[in-house]
Amino acid sequence: MKPFAAAILVPVLMIACAIQCAAAPPQPAAFVVELENPLASKAPLQGYLRQADRAEASAAVVLLHGCSGNWRRLDQRWGRRIASWGYVTLTVDSFGPRGIDNTCTSGAPVDLAFDAYRALNFLVQQPSVDPARVAVLGFSQGGWLALTSVERGIVEQTSRNKFRAAVAFYPPCLGFKDDMTVTTLILVGELDDWTPAVECRNLAEGRDDWGISRRKGMGVPIELTVYPGAYHDFDVPSFATPGQFLGHHLEFNQAARDQSIDALRKFLDATIGR
Repeated sequence: MKPFAAAILVPVLMIACAIQCAAAPPQPAAFVVELENPLASKAPLQGYLRQADRAEASAAVVLLHGCSGNWRRLDQRWGRRIASWGYVTLTVDSFGPRGIDNTCTSGAPVDLAFDAYRALNFLVQQPSVDPARVAVLGFSQGGWLALTSVERGIVEQTSRNKFRAAVAFYPPCLGFKDDMTVTTLILVGELDDWTPAVECRNLAEGRDDWGISRRKGMGVPIELTVYPGAYHDFDVPSFATPGQFLGHHLEFNQAARDQSIDALRKFLDATIGR
């Protein structure tokens, strides 16, 4: 390249870069926080916290991982994205403090049912969070825990602070006997052979595991979206090459993932957004 051409090109590239950098919103940084005083809890929880870049108190989202853990990956996959929308996010590590690798074959310990509220209790103490606008979002087993957190029952009733909304990605939908206490969204794949869509449809339509209908008008309706052609973990890019785990098919689905991003943002904006 001639010196004269290079002299022109460099400033042009610098200007283009400056425009792009100015247009791209800064990504809220994540840092590990202790949710409880170690002296007050035998196994204090920790998590990744991302603060919203605004002066006033913001709505917030608690994220709960699945049975394989990977809370850091969940923060990268969803916590970072949701924080870029202007929400405070807290991705909880439920396994590390308990010395658990995964619960995919053993089932979740009973006390995990209270982790969402332990995270909520931390968030409502933060000046950056509006305590009246906090949602819980879970994936697979974490989705089941999110639903458990807002089902009318002992977990929800004994908690002083309350969630405003709940979202569950491909949760196990069996075992729920009561109504939801807040607006709830369930997103599941049509071909999911681990947490079948039909079970979530029964839950959304008010039928329990035996097909018996609940009392109508007693709870908050559940919004259900079933993505055609999608399997379990449809939002996880590492399953672009489909895999098998414990006999279940796991596969990333670009269309379902993109649609779920749009659905989640609209739901959060409608329930806890400004």
